Amino acid sequence: QGKLPRQIWLACSGGVDSMAALDFLRRNHQVNVLHFDHGTEHGRQARQFLERYCTEKQIPLTVGESKGTVPPGPVSREEWSREQRYAFLDKFFTVPVITCHHLDDCVETWVWSSMHGTGKWVPYRRKHVIRPFRLTRKRDLVLWAQLNGVPWIEDDSNENIHYTRNYIRHKMMPHVLRVNPGIHKTIAKKV
Repeated sequence: QGKLPRQIWLACSGGVDSMAALDFLRRNHQVNVLHFDHGTEHGRQARQFLERYCTEKQIPLTVGESKGTVPPGPVSREEWSREQRYAFLDKFFTVPVITCHHLDDCVETWVWSSMHGTGKWVPYRRKHVIRPFRLTRKRDLVLWAQLNGVPWIEDDSNENIHYTRNYIRHKMMPHVLRVNPGIHKTIAKKV
């Protein structure tokens, strides 16, 4: 979605979504990678992985770091981590920053927010942050990475259903797809 400038900044976690996007975008754009280290063991491993990859491919890399690993007060870890990540990305307000939110993220966000009565999806733009992959399925990003030999690093916490997002993804989405197998097409028309 949308036209991208020649030089772009890509928020990259090292996961399959962002690594597939990095490989795809590097073919026609000058890409600078932004990575946020959340201060966890996986964060350290992802940072090292991206440092090696970006050095090997001669891709500029800028790293931001968490202010700790325990959220202050009643804020959930998910929300606190997201706020820190966006505070880092907001430092680059003079350039468009791309995130790798995809159609599956949009559907999960809609399911989650609908349960709270708001029924919203991941917007295309948040200030200077843009999300051009919102119509791309995650399975297509995985396929791209596999077919093009793109390495990535898995975050074990993505399987932890104590996090609401993961609970929705792993426990609820199979039931949602049973009720409406075409939900991705439905949401794609809205985003």
